[in-house]
Amino acid sequence: MLWWALAFFLVAVVAAILGFAGIATGLAAIAEILFYVFLALFVLSLLAYFFMGGRRSAV
Repeated sequence: MLWWALAFFLVAVVAAILGFAGIATGLAAIAEILFYVFLALFVLSLLAYFFMGGRRSAV
């Protein structure tokens, strides 16, 4: 679960760089939305990891 949290965080950072820095000017709005979506997934993954006590899921 921690690996998923790290992956979501990295995608959120890339989306933030593209959206907020104006690198992808045509897609800036989409990149900003993706930033918030993946940031939320990152937080949810971290919470799930801590509530599970660091145990790996069966799936």
